[in-house]
Amino acid sequence: MKGLFKAGFVLLACTLSSIEIAAAQPANQGCSSGNSSAATQTLHCEAGITIVAEDGARYTLQSGRNGRVDAVELDGKALLIDVPPKSGGNKFQVITPQAIAAVRGTKWAVDVATDKTSVFVARGRVAVGRRIGGHSVTLRAGEGVDVEPGGPLTVKRWAPARVSALMARLGQ
Repeated sequence: MKGLFKAGFVLLACTLSSIEIAAAQPANQGCSSGNSSAATQTLHCEAGITIVAEDGARYTLQSGRNGRVDAVELDGKALLIDVPPKSGGNKFQVITPQAIAAVRGTKWAVDVATDKTSVFVARGRVAVGRRIGGHSVTLRAGEGVDVEPGGPLTVKRWAPARVSALMARLGQ
């Protein structure tokens, strides 16, 4: 009977580990957390940085030398990041499997799928490059880029429907 119980427990644990759970990640590193509309999670961090995570987004906050959040590693789904402009610049970046998006004072969204990272800028400017080598492009408000293996980094003005769909996932 004990063997059957252990086997059932292992089966249950394996099943649960394969389900994507959209639980809010704990806030830390100078950030406070709260749930927002559309089941998103909003982090309010030091230096006025706001991060809105789509339900089920997989990400890790990273701190710099000053102990403040200055980067996010995003492995799945989407984040909306708002970094207010400051004198001297607020350096912040989002690192995905395909790309690195870096900014100084802006509002932008990063969406990670299996083989693609999409970056859209709502306000300001964002530099986007491949995670490994290659050149980078600079996006301005209303522009986006899809970073895919082997494809060029082509800056495009996103259609309103695409912007609306992404922002709706982020409770905007």
